[in-house]
Amino acid sequence: MTLTLELQTVADAVAEIIRDVSLQPAFAPPQLRRAVLAYPLSGGKALRPALLAWSCRALGGLPPPALRAGAAVELYHTYTLVHDDVIDRDALRRGNPSAHELMEEEGRKEFGLNHGAAHYGISMAILAGDCQQSWAIALLATLPELGADPLVTLRLIHQLQRVVGPAIVEGEARDIQLPFLPVADVSDEAILHMMRTKTSALFSYCGWAGGLLAHGREDADVRALTEFGERAGTAFQLQDDVLGLVGSEEKLGKPVGNDLREGKRTLIVALAWTRADEAERTLLSTVLGNPDATSDEIAAATNLLRHLGAIDDIRAMAARYLREALHYLDSLPDNEGVRLLRELAETMVRREK
Repeated sequence: MTLTLELQTVADAVAEIIRDVSLQPAFAPPQLRRAVLAYPLSGGKALRPALLAWSCRALGGLPPPALRAGAAVELYHTYTLVHDDVIDRDALRRGNPSAHELMEEEGRKEFGLNHGAAHYGISMAILAGDCQQSWAIALLATLPELGADPLVTLRLIHQLQRVVGPAIVEGEARDIQLPFLPVADVSDEAILHMMRTKTSALFSYCGWAGGLLAHGREDADVRALTEFGERAGTAFQLQDDVLGLVGSEEKLGKPVGNDLREGKRTLIVALAWTRADEAERTLLSTVLGNPDATSDEIAAATNLLRHLGAIDDIRAMAARYLREALHYLDSLPDNEGVRLLRELAETMVRREK
């Protein structure tokens, strides 16, 4: 099968697990349940579940526990997306209303809310994210039913809650704080650290978790998959920053240029700032952190970032991280799981959405 079909197979399996009522907590009231299920069943790319499942496959592990663990990771990732959309005030996710926008509209229709509708939507979205996080942990706890070692299962839960979860929250917090600092005062390392915690930590976890499910212990192969996931995740985020500026809104399912309006401190902006003259920095300053920046102003700033070579250079950086990621697969057995991981990493960097 092609990578697209393999990814769809994983996505379908994850959706089936999430739809399985016997594996769902009793979410109530019904409005909250709709918010909880909105993102997981909206057709995500299933990159993280695939990375986990194929890491397990690469080391000879069995599919059922890996796919269920992948579904748990997808739910965990979804919880972070719901909260991230609230923080960033994003109205769209995958071309559909974001969770807080969906709940705001339901508040207007079902309860006749007016001025309080936005607060209601945000409150319900936060609760939906909380439910998704607890559901993810509950789903991991069922892995022994599929033959997983209970001690391995406990390690998966412990690592996700004690290490990965706090890392993601730290990354989100730093992402919130960095725009309040002058661009010149934000180092590349500070931005990379934010990316590694907010994004790469969960990709790294997927490689580690898949390998651990297969081998039952943390050996050299599992560590290689962990490092592979971390670098592939960083490459993914770098490409995401590029697409946020020059991607297709139709393919992305959200407006381009929002990172500029929100004042996000990306490596693209940091690199361009070091190369810009005074007039060019003034142009960038008019849009960075300006929610009212017009489409023409965003386009002018994007063209400047392109002219200064920042976009192409960050594309090249993503390619370097991809090469580093692939290097960690060289020590693993030559099998279908490893081949799929290679193709997956390459697709994460070359994607258009």
